[in-house]
Amino acid sequence: MKGLTSCEVELSRSKNGANSLPESKPTTFWGEFFDSLGDPMIKILIAIAFLMIAFFVVGKCLPNLGITQTIYEPIGTIVAIILVATISAKTAVSSDGKFRDLKSRTKKDVCKIIRNGEIKVLPFEEVVVGDVVLLQSGDKIPADGVLIEGNLKVNNSALNGEAEECKKIANPSAIVPENITGETFVDESSLFRGAIIFDGEGYLLVQKVGIATMMGKMAEEMNAQEVDSPLKVKLSKLAKQISLFGYISAALIVVIYFTMGIRNSGGFSNFVSDWHNIVNTIIEAVDLAILIIVCAVPEGLPLMISLVLMQNTGKLLDHNVLVRKAQGIETAGSLNILFSDKTGTITKGHLEVVELFNGKAEKSSLNEEFLECVTKNTQSNIVDGKVIGGNATDQALMNFVLENNAKTQNIDIVKEQGFNSANKFSQSQLSNGKLVYKGAPEKILEKCTKMLIDNEIVDFDRSVVDKKCDELARKAMRMLAFAYKQNATLQENVLQDDLILVAIAAIRDDVRPEARDSIKEVNKAGIQVVMITGDRLETAVAIAKDAQLLGSDAVILTEENKSKMLKKYADTVTNADNNGIALSSTMLNTLSDDEVKTLVSGIRVIARALPTDKSRMVRLCQEMNLVCGMTGDGVNDSPALKKADIGFAMGSGTEAAKESSDLVILDDNFKSIKDSILFGRTIYHNIKKFVKFQLSMNVLAVLATLLSPLFGFDAPLTVVMLLFVNLCCDSLASMMFGPEPALEKYMTEKPRKRDESIVSVKMLFSIIITSLWLCGIGLLMMKRNATSLTNYQMQSMFFVFYIWGSLFNGFQCRSDKTDIFNGIKNNKNFITIPLIIVIVQAIIVSIGIIPLFAPIGYAFGCEAIPAKLWLESILLGLTVLPIGFLTKIGKSSV
Repeated sequence: MKGLTSCEVELSRSKNGANSLPESKPTTFWGEFFDSLGDPMIKILIAIAFLMIAFFVVGKCLPNLGITQTIYEPIGTIVAIILVATISAKTAVSSDGKFRDLKSRTKKDVCKIIRNGEIKVLPFEEVVVGDVVLLQSGDKIPADGVLIEGNLKVNNSALNGEAEECKKIANPSAIVPENITGETFVDESSLFRGAIIFDGEGYLLVQKVGIATMMGKMAEEMNAQEVDSPLKVKLSKLAKQISLFGYISAALIVVIYFTMGIRNSGGFSNFVSDWHNIVNTIIEAVDLAILIIVCAVPEGLPLMISLVLMQNTGKLLDHNVLVRKAQGIETAGSLNILFSDKTGTITKGHLEVVELFNGKAEKSSLNEEFLECVTKNTQSNIVDGKVIGGNATDQALMNFVLENNAKTQNIDIVKEQGFNSANKFSQSQLSNGKLVYKGAPEKILEKCTKMLIDNEIVDFDRSVVDKKCDELARKAMRMLAFAYKQNATLQENVLQDDLILVAIAAIRDDVRPEARDSIKEVNKAGIQVVMITGDRLETAVAIAKDAQLLGSDAVILTEENKSKMLKKYADTVTNADNNGIALSSTMLNTLSDDEVKTLVSGIRVIARALPTDKSRMVRLCQEMNLVCGMTGDGVNDSPALKKADIGFAMGSGTEAAKESSDLVILDDNFKSIKDSILFGRTIYHNIKKFVKFQLSMNVLAVLATLLSPLFGFDAPLTVVMLLFVNLCCDSLASMMFGPEPALEKYMTEKPRKRDESIVSVKMLFSIIITSLWLCGIGLLMMKRNATSLTNYQMQSMFFVFYIWGSLFNGFQCRSDKTDIFNGIKNNKNFITIPLIIVIVQAIIVSIGIIPLFAPIGYAFGCEAIPAKLWLESILLGLTVLPIGFLTKIGKSSV
């Protein structure tokens, strides 16, 4: 073959394009920085900052209006926004950098192309339509086309998830179909980019390159817009709730001020007759209303989430999980349903000898005759401790020999005949006089009259062997029988009589042992696992039962039982049926979207699946408001990995799968997926703990500001005090709650809905009780000491009470029970940060005692208070603990 000339290559490239696939653009700091400003909570903070700046400017330009807005609060808010955006951007850039570093260490794929009559080894990107590519065992196919010469056995698992070898024969006139189905991958001559050559040699005529290939179309599909993460949905809902609370509170303060203005003026008519009085009342009310809105918004929340995601990105790397998108960590904890690829994820991704049976023992010893049947009757060889050559079955057998450290005698092969599909056996004549066979049991067993058990030749009991073969067949095992005959001469295509059966080997791409335990843990967490694979339905069902995804009474969905199953699963009471449903892609495509939604809670296996089936299942589950995950390693998984709420790519998988994912499981271990889910749930719990803590104190600040005029006081917290609370206490508190340890009990909880409110009814109850209690005793404390204290001292006293009450409240928010100090040794921030806050507050309130700190005290509106008032404030703040305990009795408040 001459292949294309240099001129023909350039002409083809200009006409049909290059063989390159679109790659995701590198994550940039500024791109992520500005993207983070779209966070719903950040939008509220930006709006508040601009509103405060506007009032500050108006107050400076029109000083007679009496507007007291300072510049400190908006500047502090802007600093917080910049800090959050910076941390978020750095986390995203760091995650992308680690992924690209991993990718850069992977060697570029090359292939053997015939150009100008010569074989040249060139990168995949150099391939063009019309090229002829030499394919040999172990090669990866560089483009879509057809086999025009030779015979091949192909591994299509990267495309359809099926590990079994697919035979290809030459057909120079064939054309790759435009509409690809699950059957196209296994037709007689079509070859697709990304598949691996198991065995054989042949020539590929390239017909499609780049984005025109099956892999390229999948890459294009991955550019579809992604759905909002569950965390973003929840934060958007929380932002609306907080905004509504702030607006209502602001409206109430306006009403209160107008009511007080009317009362102080001696009636409505007197009030409205004095326009100057109306203007002053409006300005005071609006000024305080803005302050209330500032109090209501938890400025520390975005920072807390950014810090927590950044911290856990590093932690997960220690658990063999590379985080590509930080919010994917929390999404993992929100999963309702997880679609898992079979090959390489639930199974090991390669064929191996699972069981060896010799008629008596479940595990036959590797006797001399078995070793001769395997090692002297194969296309594989062991070189430098590795198995090379041969097909997947030969390699599995030789690896079995290698793993068991079996030693073979130095016996020569006199004559041999390889396996052929007509005879279904191979044979070798050895120099020691033996004729050894390997082949399909239905062929070999017919000729056996004796069997070898524990090195003793006994009569052959066919019934025992047949029973075992039936058992292995139900487990979707591929079986090979081994037999020999002493002092016989090899005859071409002849299976001789009176053979001695040595053993039957059961071969399969077997379930990972750790996958069983991890699937069990994930199921216990209330997450439905669905195996979606390109394998045959029978194989998929057997694997699923072995992995405990399907129960013993599982149902295979057919046209005959479809109506019955739809009726059964329409009844929500029966949805607890754990036996599950298995169905093929063909059967799936006979179901309407509504019918799939009815059955989805029972589906555990989808076989012969197409990429479109995976994407469809993700879409339907998201329409049902389920948080959907997808695991995979092949190109066929990429579109669904992209569309799912979270995509788990396997570290050994294709680059396309990793590009599409949120998390990369570096060790291909289901246990790492389980760890991701635990980390995600821990993050969500820590966010809820922080929200409960901060909203309790924010509601307290709002109530105290709202109600203080009714008690005859000015607002008990000045703007600068609120700045300290919002930017120092809240930001530092985010560092307190962020490292809270993971608890195994989180894995026994039910999954959350996508739009579930972060603030639950029980949590809201706790927030209201806590804030009402602290507000009530705080205002009564001020009322009791009002006659003996200056206004600054009263503010100082409330400031001390507020900070200490906040810190004590932080401890009671750590747990939904009374064990508030449990696990605190694993989070030392809960000791050091409160200590820092207390010291800083002592400096602020120490005016008059330590002259050096006097300017700080004046800026905050503080004045020194006696030690007994310090003690009174601290003790009253401490009362939040028993009140918090009361809200937890018999129920969870988080």
